[in-house]
Amino acid sequence: MGSLFRSEEMALCQLFLQSEAAYACVSELGELGLVQFRDLNPDVNAFQRKFVSEVRRCDEMERKLRYLEKEIKKDEIPMLDTGENPEAPQPREMIDLEATFEKLENELREVNHNAEALKRNFLELTELKHILRKTQVFFDETEQQMGTAVASQMADPNREDEQVTLLGEEGLRAGGQALKLGYSARLLMWGSKILKKSESKFEPEKQEGGLHPTESMTRALISDDSIARQVNAGPVQLGFVAGVILRERIPAFERMLWRACRGNVFLRQAEIETPLEDPSTGDQVHKSVFIIFFQGDQLKSRVRKICEGFRATLYPCPEAPSQRREMAMGVMTRIEDLNTVLGQTQDHRHRVLVAAAKNIKNWFIKVVKIKAIYHTLNLFNLDVTQKCLIAECWVPLLDIETIQLALRRGTERSGSSVPPILNRMDTFEDPPTYNRTNKFTSAFQNLVDAYGIASYREINPTPYTIISFPFLFAVMFGDLGHGCLMFLFAAFLVLREKPLAAKKTDNEVWNIFFAGRYIILLMGLFSMYTGFIYNDIFSKSINLFGSHWHTNYNESTVMENKDLQINPSLSSDYDQVPYPVGLDPVWQLALNKIVFLNAYKMKISIIIGVLHMLSGVSLSLYNYRYFKDRLSIYCDFIPQVIFLTFLFFYMVLLMFIKWVSYGPQNDFPDSPACAPSILITFINMVLFKDAVALDNCNTVYMFAGQGALQKFLVIVALLCVPIMLLAKPIYIMRQQKDKHVQLVNGHATTENGDAEGAGRVVQQPPPPAGGHDENEIGELFIHQGIHTIEYVLGSVSHTASYLRLWALSLAHAQLSEVLWSMVMTKGLILNSWIGGVWLWFVFGFWAILTVGILVLMEGLSAFLHTLRLHWVEFQSKFYKGLGYAFAPFSFEVILNTASTAVEE
Repeated sequence: MGSLFRSEEMALCQLFLQSEAAYACVSELGELGLVQFRDLNPDVNAFQRKFVSEVRRCDEMERKLRYLEKEIKKDEIPMLDTGENPEAPQPREMIDLEATFEKLENELREVNHNAEALKRNFLELTELKHILRKTQVFFDETEQQMGTAVASQMADPNREDEQVTLLGEEGLRAGGQALKLGYSARLLMWGSKILKKSESKFEPEKQEGGLHPTESMTRALISDDSIARQVNAGPVQLGFVAGVILRERIPAFERMLWRACRGNVFLRQAEIETPLEDPSTGDQVHKSVFIIFFQGDQLKSRVRKICEGFRATLYPCPEAPSQRREMAMGVMTRIEDLNTVLGQTQDHRHRVLVAAAKNIKNWFIKVVKIKAIYHTLNLFNLDVTQKCLIAECWVPLLDIETIQLALRRGTERSGSSVPPILNRMDTFEDPPTYNRTNKFTSAFQNLVDAYGIASYREINPTPYTIISFPFLFAVMFGDLGHGCLMFLFAAFLVLREKPLAAKKTDNEVWNIFFAGRYIILLMGLFSMYTGFIYNDIFSKSINLFGSHWHTNYNESTVMENKDLQINPSLSSDYDQVPYPVGLDPVWQLALNKIVFLNAYKMKISIIIGVLHMLSGVSLSLYNYRYFKDRLSIYCDFIPQVIFLTFLFFYMVLLMFIKWVSYGPQNDFPDSPACAPSILITFINMVLFKDAVALDNCNTVYMFAGQGALQKFLVIVALLCVPIMLLAKPIYIMRQQKDKHVQLVNGHATTENGDAEGAGRVVQQPPPPAGGHDENEIGELFIHQGIHTIEYVLGSVSHTASYLRLWALSLAHAQLSEVLWSMVMTKGLILNSWIGGVWLWFVFGFWAILTVGILVLMEGLSAFLHTLRLHWVEFQSKFYKGLGYAFAPFSFEVILNTASTAVEE
């Protein structure tokens, strides 16, 4: 058999490489991807191997490349991917790569550091600019409001309440002398009104007796007496601080100032309209400007600590307007200079990243290859001279010459004069399983491998799965319209596979669909075929060849009667010739359509299931013959085939006999009314029970001698059970017993039979312990018992399991019909132009439900059921799946794995 039907023959080889040529040879083998190396240093720590320093250097280069890649993605610079696959550079080129990466990283880090410092200075100057603007607005508003308040008081002396609020009771007596207070005092007296009004926000309810426990916290900054004293003493000296804080911290900041300073500060804040960029993270943040007035060094210290706790930034702000204007002009000049320097810095950074983006993909490939080579070299052994590396590897037997050619190319590249040596070794180890695949068969091979990797040289189910899997799926999914949608989607993926494969995406669902595009293509194609057989397209039928059923009723009879029958025994009603292909379209209109399709699809499911299981049992014969296991052929295969054929295949034959023997034109006892039930016949057959014939029917049997034949078949099938259970263990037990007797009684004599030779006894090895033999025989009996019970009971349950073909097919057809009748027909009730618009919307809704429910959900359900039928019902008859996969050293696999890890 070819390699498609069995895994490749593998050989364990020993490879001798010169130290100077080892790197180049392993590089060539990595490009080839046909060699699986074994670890000859399993007890050596990973940090104590010969090439650990080179691996660390590669890790460092990977770190630098990831840093460059992160910076390139941050600037949204496209990375050039030409699809090239550069060869692994020579060890001497590794130093140049390290120097290049080191230079790029240092230059980029320096640029980033300088840019961050410039952005921080720019942020500080921008915040200072907003502080100078906002504080000027604060001071201007204060002067204007204070002037307005004093002018209104002089014009209307009776407004005592407002004067009390602004100047206090003593201020009324002082009169106009209050205007002589300093600027800060006027500001504070104006702010005292605001402070007193805001007390209600923070003041809890008073306790009994009218006294408040925190009365001192709501005391005004300057009492009435102090104002009077200040009039005589001179200007009040108030201090203030200005700064910037995050906008979301303002409420908590204001509450903390009020509580910590006992209400003896005045806070004004204004939002900065434009968001500012955080130089550390690059995020946009919203901030607000604030100014706090206070009196005394103690309050000043407390305010600064609160600002520090809330991470507010304080800036110097002159009190004089002229000084603020002068500082603002200087700030604007510095901002313009910083903008120029920042632009030049960003341009330089962009140029560095653009230059790196052109080569970063190739650099990644080179570094990954270098690291993979040194990691593989760590699996080798050094000979005693320290000049030769020794490796052991599994290779496909057919590719040994190709591998030797690759080794020669590596030796020539390295300039070594000593050729490598590849010797084949004898071993009793189980080789890895290697099945060659292409883009078409790989998806089907993955389905099989998901159940278990085939044992070495075990027959491969994939070639048979390529046909049986989409066919069984189509039996459940059979619809010409739905299959066409699936086929067109898969055809798009197949025709556009190269550009779609180049667009690598981390969308897991899309990757699953794309990887299984050929499975979907065949599933859609086979579903179109079964849909054509079922004559079902979106729950409707197509009349290609004309119905072979006719109605002879007049129009009035048809219109007045809901239920009418057509007699298949009459030539006027039925042509007595079946529809050429598939089902007659008249069944789409019949009321007993479900009853007819129910019987038809149920029998078809059993027929397909029994044939599928028989093919699986037959494949086990190829395994037994290949491994020369004649005992299993006689004790397992033959009884299994007899058991399955004499019971279940006989039931399939009864279905065909029933279809042929009982026709609508036959009279009793061959009339369809006398046709026995297949299920009842099978049950009576197993129970050795005779059924009672119906009226006008001579017998319950379909042919002469059926009763005796059925008893014979059941007896023979039941006799196969003890053969499967006991024959193999008893034979092995007797064989071991005979060997044991030969070892005990065997004597060696000389060829001429002389006395000397006759008297000399050859020492025989002692026989194995009896307990060990008994344990092995006991385990064999248990294993064979489990295998027999599983097969006998499984034959019944697996046959019933194939009824899922009938159940899902019927459910899919009925769901499609319900969707048409409940959705699509609603769009056909209107006849005017409005009906066309309404039909357009209804069709869109129906199409969405069709694709989402009938194609995707029902398709996934049918796929899972088909997978179960192959794994359990089919592969369990011959497939062990106890092997391990061939994992060659391949740059292609390593690069794909690395790219997937980076995307995640």
